[in-house]
Amino acid sequence: MAPKIKVAALPSTMKELKDTLWKAADKLRGSMDASQYKDVILGLVFLKYVSDAFDERREQIRTELEEDGLNEDQIAQLIDDVDEYTGRGVFWVGARARWTYLAENAKGLPAAPGEAPKSIGLLIDEAMDLLSADNAALAGSLPRIYNRDGVDQRRLGELLDLLNSARFTGHGATKARDILGEVYEYFLEKFAAAEGKRGGEFYTPAGVVRVLVEVLEPTHGRVYDPCCGSGGMFVQTEKFLESHHKEGSNISVYGQEMNERTWRMAKMNLAIHGLNGNLASRWGDTFARDQHPELQADYVLANPPFNIKDWARSENDPRWKYGVPPAGNANYAWIQHIISKLAPGGSAGVVMANGSMSSNSSGEGEIRAQLIEADLVSCMIALPTQLFRSTAIPVCTWFFAKDKTAGEHGSIDRTGQVLFIDARNLGHMVDRAERALSDEDIAKIAGTYHAWRGTPPVGEPVEATVAARAYADEPGFAYSASLGEIKAEDYALTPGRYVGSADVKGDSEPIEEKIARLSEELFCQFEKSEQLAAVVRKQLRRVE
Repeated sequence: MAPKIKVAALPSTMKELKDTLWKAADKLRGSMDASQYKDVILGLVFLKYVSDAFDERREQIRTELEEDGLNEDQIAQLIDDVDEYTGRGVFWVGARARWTYLAENAKGLPAAPGEAPKSIGLLIDEAMDLLSADNAALAGSLPRIYNRDGVDQRRLGELLDLLNSARFTGHGATKARDILGEVYEYFLEKFAAAEGKRGGEFYTPAGVVRVLVEVLEPTHGRVYDPCCGSGGMFVQTEKFLESHHKEGSNISVYGQEMNERTWRMAKMNLAIHGLNGNLASRWGDTFARDQHPELQADYVLANPPFNIKDWARSENDPRWKYGVPPAGNANYAWIQHIISKLAPGGSAGVVMANGSMSSNSSGEGEIRAQLIEADLVSCMIALPTQLFRSTAIPVCTWFFAKDKTAGEHGSIDRTGQVLFIDARNLGHMVDRAERALSDEDIAKIAGTYHAWRGTPPVGEPVEATVAARAYADEPGFAYSASLGEIKAEDYALTPGRYVGSADVKGDSEPIEEKIARLSEELFCQFEKSEQLAAVVRKQLRRVE
C-alpha cells in the first residue's frame, strides 16, 4: 500500500502561496548556500506546476470522454493522447515524473529485487530527465542536481511534503501559468537579494525592466537580449503585450547567456510563460561567439554586466563600427554589439553604469561622439540610486533608434535631437537598502518620451497623442537637446547637464511683509524656548 501523502491546508491567497513556498525554501537554507538552493527550489516549483497542470488537464479529458458516453477501457486508451495536452499548452508528464509519484516516495524507493534503493533525489533527477525527453521546449534546461552529495535527502523529502500544499491549478492552464510566473519571479527577486552582488547576474529589478519595455513598446517582431539572465526582459515584454490585449505570439524572442545555471533558469522561465524563445542550443559568451550572427532585431533590451574588465576582445571585430572598445571596460563593446543587431527601423534600451555617459578614458569619448554624430542616440535617462541591491553603482538607460524621422515610430521628426530625462528624484524606499519605481514614476518617464516622439498609446490613433500629450521641456526633469548643444558639452550625455534646475514656485507675498511675518514667528519661538528652559531648570533643582 502506498504511503499516505501529507497535504497541508491550501493557501487561499497569492501572498499565502508565496509565503508557503518561501518557507519551503528555508528547509534547505541551513544545508547549502543561496546559489545552490535557488536551483533546487526553482526546479521543484517548476516540476510541481507542470504536474499540477497535467493532472488538471487529465481530469478535463476524462470528464469530456465520460460525457461522450465512453467506458473505462475506451477512456484508458484515449486519455494518454499527448496532443490533447500539448495542444492546450500543457507539458506531457510521464507517470514517474508526476508529483503524486514523487510525493508518495518522498523518503526514497526501497530496493526492488536485483536493484539498489533509490533516494528521493535520484527519483527527482529521473523525473527531470523524463520531462526533458518528452518536451522539446525543456531540452537541456532542467536541473539535475537533486542526488548530489551536498543535498540533504531527508530535508529534500520534507520539502516535497511542504510543497504539497501549493496548488497552481483550479482556474485553467493559462491562469496556472500566470500564478507560477508570478511565484517564479518572486523567488528570483528573493534569491537575488539573498545572493547580494552575485544575484545581479540573473536578475534585473522589475521597475528598471519596465522602464525599458514601456519606453520601447515592443508589440511585434524580433526581441533580443544579448545577456538575458533569467529572461526578465522577455517576460516583461509578454506582460506588456497581455496588458494591451495583444498575443505573445506577436513577438519572436532571441537571447544569449554566458552562465550555464542562469541560462537554464531562463529556459524554464520562458517555458513557464509560454514563450518559445530562441536561447541557442547552449550558454556562451556573446563577444567570443555570437550565437545569433545574422539576427536583425526590431527591439533590443539589455542589462549588461557593468564595467567588466576581462572580456573576449578582438580589435578587428566588425561590430566596432564606431571605434574599438578599450580592453579594460566592455561598456562600449556591449553598446556597439547591440547597435549592430538593430534592423533598419529598430530601437534599443540598455542599462549602463552612469560613467558611460561622460567617460573619456581609453577612447570611450571618441566612440560616444561617433554614436552621437551618427544620430543613433534617442534618449538618455538618469535613474535613481539604490534600485539594484547587487550594486551601489549609479545607473542610467541609453535608448537608441535607427530611424528618428516621423513615421511608423512617431509623428514628430526628431532627427538631430536627443531627449534627456533626469529621473533621479523619482522612486520610493521599500526598505533601508532598496528603492523602487512606482507605476506613476514609470508612466511619467515613458509618457514624456512618447510625447516627445509623438507616439500614441498602444492601440490608439496618433491624433490621441497630439491632442493629449504634447511635449514641452520640463526644467529639472526633461529637455530636448540638439546635436549642436551636445557637441558644445564635449559629447557628454549626462541629463543633469541639460535639464537644468526645477522651477521654484514663488508666492505673491511682498518681501517686506514676509520678513516681518517670519521675524515675528521666530521671536515667538525664542520666547517658547526660554519658557521651556525655565521649566527644565526648575525640575532639575527639585532633583538636587
